[in-house]
Amino acid sequence: MLLCDIGNTTYHFFLEDKGYKEDVNLFDPSIVKEKVFYICVNPHVKKVLKELENWIDLSLHVDMKKYYETMGVDRIMACEAIESGIIVDAGSAITVDVVKEGRFEGGFIYPGARAMSECYKNISSALTYSFNFEVDLDRMPKNSRDAISYGYLKLLQSEVKSYNMDIFLTGGDAINFKKIFPASLVDEMLIFRGMTNIMKRANLC
Repeated sequence: MLLCDIGNTTYHFFLEDKGYKEDVNLFDPSIVKEKVFYICVNPHVKKVLKELENWIDLSLHVDMKKYYETMGVDRIMACEAIESGIIVDAGSAITVDVVKEGRFEGGFIYPGARAMSECYKNISSALTYSFNFEVDLDRMPKNSRDAISYGYLKLLQSEVKSYNMDIFLTGGDAINFKKIFPASLVDEMLIFRGMTNIMKRANLC
């Protein structure tokens, strides 16, 4: 089975146990002749793929009664991958979603590290720092870099840990956030596992 998670910049393919990426602006999906099961958050690419019979949109097979109308399909697939836990997808934005016994309980969206860093920078050039993911979140900071790091990370850490559930980390910054959630599981295949579960329920594989 060839799976594909399509974002704004890349096609992320997964075949058996290997993943690879293609640039959205350079890749021609019509060259793929086998069946591809995909999700897509890129409106332009989605329009192109509708014309290709071998590209199958898995979002059409999701029971949307379990979620809300404007929820991103990548978040939905991550939720479909687990039975219970809290998912932290650390990318351009950070999404946090709670699943209990296979039921989506809700979630929230938090600025990603790069976006939040730009916010501080826009307030004052004196706050132009990268985040220190190794800051001691049990002690009030005494320097500017740790002060902005603490303000950003402590709130997120406290909220996520308050659910007292298993934590699943995914996304480009997952390894950095592992430092503030040391007991979490980093799973870069979370979305693909959710896609596979949808396919099984829809008898597509």
